[in-house]
Amino acid sequence: MHELAHWGGGGPGPWILLVPLLWALVIGGLVLLLGRAARYGRGPWRARAVHDGPSAVALLERRFAAGEIDEDEYRRRLSVLNEAPGGPA
Repeated sequence: MHELAHWGGGGPGPWILLVPLLWALVIGGLVLLLGRAARYGRGPWRARAVHDGPSAVALLERRFAAGEIDEDEYRRRLSVLNEAPGGPA
């Protein structure tokens, strides 16, 4: 074992590169994992959705199906939603 620690006749030898290489792998792995988690919307840094419930169009369809609004009201509100800057919510 003494021969591995002291390469040739002095100095640490090639084993000195092992520790920085391992740290580089650990840090690189953490950066990769955090980057993927941020990209796919997981973790505490993900952007919160404005509204996590059903979309406005789905609510409008449900109200029309339940008979709460008539066809004219449904079509009028649907056209307003479709004209919105972001499209249907």
